[in-house]
Amino acid sequence: MAAGAEPVAAARMGSRRRSKRRDPAAAGWAQRAEYGVLRAIAAVLSALPLGVALRLGALVGTLVYLISWPHRRIGMRNLAIAFPEKPLAERRRILRHSLQNLGRTAVEFVRLPTLTDEQLREMVRFEDEDWWAEAITRERPTGALILSGHFGNWELLVYAHGRRGHPVSMVHRGIANPLIDRWLNDVRGRAGTKLVRKARAAVGVLRAMKQGDLLVLPFDQNSTRGLAVFVPFFGLAASTNSGIARIALRGDVPVVPAFIVREGTTGRHVVHVLPIMEAEHTGDFERDVLYNTERFSRVFEEMVRRYPEQWLWVHRRWKTRPPGEGRFY
Repeated sequence: MAAGAEPVAAARMGSRRRSKRRDPAAAGWAQRAEYGVLRAIAAVLSALPLGVALRLGALVGTLVYLISWPHRRIGMRNLAIAFPEKPLAERRRILRHSLQNLGRTAVEFVRLPTLTDEQLREMVRFEDEDWWAEAITRERPTGALILSGHFGNWELLVYAHGRRGHPVSMVHRGIANPLIDRWLNDVRGRAGTKLVRKARAAVGVLRAMKQGDLLVLPFDQNSTRGLAVFVPFFGLAASTNSGIARIALRGDVPVVPAFIVREGTTGRHVVHVLPIMEAEHTGDFERDVLYNTERFSRVFEEMVRRYPEQWLWVHRRWKTRPPGEGRFY
């Protein structure tokens, strides 16, 4: 076999294995049972009055807070890093409300296929929708990047935006159960959402930018791959995906911070679209990547500070540490 052929063959074989795992037809009995239970729960939640369903979702979030020690430990560790000045009782309240919001978010997601466009407009409003519609339809040589993350009901943000006639592309990591993965993607597709598989993100992102798409890239999670850089997040170095900064710098692509915020414990939401950001250039590309990633991280941090109950605190955000630093989790 020629030099280099073995790694290529192994990569192709690995790709075939991943494709087979993602094939719904190849799902095992346990995955089919899991899918069946989830669809049954979704059907019940869709049939209930919204207020009742949201209260059930919040109850599940409360139970996770009470009985899932690993999640509570991660969440409280994160909150101690972010808000050392807050009393312990306040940090516990933030985590509990964050998990309740996650439960409500799951309820709203499974009900999305039943919602009319009019109902979506009642559920989700933009602070200044006319300005935003003008900004995203303006002619430009590239697409635009949406700076957001696991904040509020992030799935509803993408869905409502698409049903308003402005579908987005989204980088997506497939989940282990191919039946559930297909179902989730079918729901997203009802709003015209185009999915870019994370394994093929480089090609998909370039295509989306050339087509003038709006692209949502995950920004708020711990990054372990080659694009990771360390920038401050709540005053502590956090391994952060620099993909947004790299794309913005190379293609002069605008970056639009957009966050959806739940109004109290209701099913109503407000989308905050912050001023459009342009990448800042100095001529030193790698230094510019670091600097702009830090700028974007500051914007995200400010929104979390304003609405801490809206963020997903149970993710190990500071898992990857700079060389020589000990582990946090």
